[in-house]
Amino acid sequence: MVPFTKSDILKLSVAERIELAGDIWDSVAEVPESVELTDAERSELDRRLAAYHSDPGRGSPWSMVRERIRSRK
Repeated sequence: MVPFTKSDILKLSVAERIELAGDIWDSVAEVPESVELTDAERSELDRRLAAYHSDPGRGSPWSMVRERIRSRK
């Protein structure tokens, strides 16, 4: 059971909600083996990883994306 409600979350600022979502995502990423993927999802992740390896400078690191989002207040 979650210790807070949707109403509690909506009382947070947008920036705080984005940070909370990031914290939740980071907690999931700490145990990637617990995330079940379909074969199609695994294939798509493999395709994206291969695209990244072929041109790593094309995208933006998460830290930069997160800062762009947070600065949009």
